[in-house]
Amino acid sequence: MPLTDACHDDGGLRLAAADAGLLADSIRSAGLKVTAPRLAVLRALTDRPHSNADALFGAVHSDLPGTSLQAVYGVLASFGTAGLVRKIEPAGSPALFERRVGDNHHHIVCTRCSVVHDVDCAVGHAPCLTPADALGFDVRAAEVIYWGLCAQCQADTSAP
Repeated sequence: MPLTDACHDDGGLRLAAADAGLLADSIRSAGLKVTAPRLAVLRALTDRPHSNADALFGAVHSDLPGTSLQAVYGVLASFGTAGLVRKIEPAGSPALFERRVGDNHHHIVCTRCSVVHDVDCAVGHAPCLTPADALGFDVRAAEVIYWGLCAQCQADTSAP
């Protein structure tokens, strides 16, 4: 069971408290103050990787009705600056955010349903792709987005 699942027994409450503690620790270790909106956004992003700001706002608004969309954008900006989240911008999509940072992985996007998944680098070290001519740049990361039909959309198109 994921740590973020809600449970009705005492063990589940301890897991939820431990989860909140881990989230707070990661915020503190990034040099940021722990606030309710920051905790809520980080929890939502843990549960929903590759989410846009609107989806994250929807996820936190029920627990924190006083939170605004602008506050979520502010939290995401501070998290990005602190290295807690990564922002990806697939063509034709609003910016998406994820907690998986620092490993130079890539993404695969379904052209029909827009689901996004992580794809590890083929080479394994950043940058996992190198340009033919770096023009004097010290290349530290490469960003690749693969496009195609996910398994579910393929099954839907092949069904009669």
